[in-house]
Amino acid sequence: MPPNPPKCSVLLHRINHSTPVPHCHLKDDPLLKPPRPAVPDWVARYHTYAVGPNQGCSAVIQEIAAPVSTVWSVVRRFDNPQAYKHFVKSCHVIVGDGDVGTLREVHVISGLPAANSTERLEILDDERHVLSFSVVGGDHRLANYCSVTTLHSAGDGEGKNRTVVVESYAVDVPPGNTKEDTCVFADTIVRCNLQSLAQIAENLARRNSIN
Repeated sequence: MPPNPPKCSVLLHRINHSTPVPHCHLKDDPLLKPPRPAVPDWVARYHTYAVGPNQGCSAVIQEIAAPVSTVWSVVRRFDNPQAYKHFVKSCHVIVGDGDVGTLREVHVISGLPAANSTERLEILDDERHVLSFSVVGGDHRLANYCSVTTLHSAGDGEGKNRTVVVESYAVDVPPGNTKEDTCVFADTIVRCNLQSLAQIAENLARRNSIN
């Protein structure tokens, strides 16, 4: 990696078209209706990576019809990713108690080009609703994978009961693969996870409103 690798923002309107990393684009869920939910500058800063020539980065956005507090109650559980990540078979905390620095061992379902991964909690901000983790070991092909997930309100009024989730990542491109192949694969996993999160959080919000 060069000593000062280019920083690549995932927001389309912030992309420097001279950057040598062309894959840092914000991907909408196909079910989202235009216009795209707004992403404030303070959120965008969390989704900016310094990427090397053999790395890819991307992001997926998902709007959820549930308050931020409800969605965050699911996302913040670093010890329980399988609550909404259906590709995760099991998860065990091996070091720590849920604070930054906690390590978890995740086992994935069969059929994926991976068996398990060891992941470190890098950011857990309950005030700004930011969670970040990095993959530090395991049997998989996504070396140096780092992910950031942010939640923010969709706006004022009725928007206060809607949440915009942005999940971004940077990862090494495995030997024999292209950046495009790597990002298409990772985007698919992230998008499925966020669609599952939306369903779970919206059901939880409906139950809370009844009670």
